[in-house]
Amino acid sequence: MTPHGRAKAPVSRRDRPAKPALSRQGIIDAALVIMRDEGLGKVTMRRIAAALDTGAASLYVYVRNTEDLHTQILDSLLAPVTEDLPADGPWRDRLKALLTAYGRVLTSHPEIARMALSTQPSGPNYLALANAVLGLLVEGGVSDRVAAWGVDLLMLHPTAVAVEQSGRTSSPRRGDDMAQLATRIADADATRFPHVARIGADLLSGDGESRTDWAFDVLIDGLLGSRQPPRQVVPSGEHPPAVS
Repeated sequence: MTPHGRAKAPVSRRDRPAKPALSRQGIIDAALVIMRDEGLGKVTMRRIAAALDTGAASLYVYVRNTEDLHTQILDSLLAPVTEDLPADGPWRDRLKALLTAYGRVLTSHPEIARMALSTQPSGPNYLALANAVLGLLVEGGVSDRVAAWGVDLLMLHPTAVAVEQSGRTSSPRRGDDMAQLATRIADADATRFPHVARIGADLLSGDGESRTDWAFDVLIDGLLGSRQPPRQVVPSGEHPPAVS
């Protein structure tokens, strides 16, 4: 009843805006917003369901579990990597640009980078990335089987670097630790640690970009000159090791 004794007019549910239909991409988009605002740890089925004004059970039609959701988030973030790949230029330069772009995605999302070390992506954007790496290796003269094994090594390096950098960024003592390491190297006993004392200045030399570029060259040169990996017979019911 209203203060004047009149019955309150009912509010039609039709006047409320309709909720958008659930979809896999809609769930991922909501998860990305939560991750950017609150961190990956807050990206749970319950939290996403609340953001989408639905029940958590409804999400399992599109996502198996939280780990699957995190994997799909990574795959969504990888979409621009192959789209921005240069079409022209030496194959080695294009390969390094591709791997650098992949590493940049992980560096920009440290929690995803750490997750990528323990969770195997398998979405369409990840497969597009692996396909592009394979294609460039084959273009450069790497045999199919070496290229197949080499994808793992090439993609593991930027992943590990991104995880390492995320640890540096999050550690308030990182600057002090590096300064202490530099001092220890400079003061290393030449009798006990002859090689550290002799080339110690080079241990911490170079910036991240130059060291990464050098590492890619080392890996690529190694693949070009490597022997053919042995063929393995995978027992029935088992799966071969997947790329990182």
